[in-house]
Amino acid sequence: MICVLGSINMDLVARTERIPGPGETVAGQSFATTSGGKGANQALAARLAGSAVKMVGAVGDDVFAAAALAELNAASVDLSGVQTQPAATGTAIILVDASGQNMITVVPGANALVTPDMARSLVASMKSGDILLLQMEISADSAETALMASREKGIVTMLNIAPFTAETARLAMLADIVVANESEFGLLTGQTIEDRAASMSALKALYGHSGQTIVVTLGAAGVVAIRRNEILSAEGLTIEPVDTVGAGDTFCGYLAASLDQGKSFPQALRRAAAAGSLACLKHGAQTSMPAASSLDAALLDRK
Repeated sequence: MICVLGSINMDLVARTERIPGPGETVAGQSFATTSGGKGANQALAARLAGSAVKMVGAVGDDVFAAAALAELNAASVDLSGVQTQPAATGTAIILVDASGQNMITVVPGANALVTPDMARSLVASMKSGDILLLQMEISADSAETALMASREKGIVTMLNIAPFTAETARLAMLADIVVANESEFGLLTGQTIEDRAASMSALKALYGHSGQTIVVTLGAAGVVAIRRNEILSAEGLTIEPVDTVGAGDTFCGYLAASLDQGKSFPQALRRAAAAGSLACLKHGAQTSMPAASSLDAALLDRK
């Protein structure tokens, strides 16, 4: 069983030829609203990967709430832990350029009202061996409460340190598995990661300090990790990206689901990296996430 404590958003997505600079206005090409939020995205990815998933979070009492939960409802994610709060549903304002790169501003809204009591209640309902998946789009107090309570029950915790905040480095030390992209990993280590050698050196140094499983996604270059003093890596699929929004969340959801289903860590890395690649082939976050059958077909086709 996978439980996700995290954010639920409505994504407001504008597409443009290029991302504007400071003070600049550029013409947009299209606009769409889609359900999102890192918590909801990762919950959906884990469910599409074939695991049972419970989502705990909050939406507002506004017109965006139902739409923000639509994809999770359709996938039969357990939403009994999602509360409605007297606030706006969280929103993400996303710009996507012609190459598929993106720039995102997140407005927390109801996500800021996910409380430590909600975290405690969730962990109390879980059992040893379950996986708790978290991100940094809820309050640090709530995330910390969940991480600490999980330690006492033998629950496996996975923290995706996005977006990186002032509390992230401290909270990362409490998780069993830490997942970061290259820029977040640099912030976590306090180093400028200029090449693969520097990345490996920083990865080993951080592991030597914490002993945690640390996973660093590298975009088109795949993923590298350290676990039980062993360096592991996996490649994604060779693709021409259309939109990278949601690729990291797809990776996290598939990694959690693969581990939940008893796959080895190298197998889980490979599946997660490939799923993240497939998520770049369509527009949107949740709308681009592949089902397990599509991933299996893609992996079989590339053998």
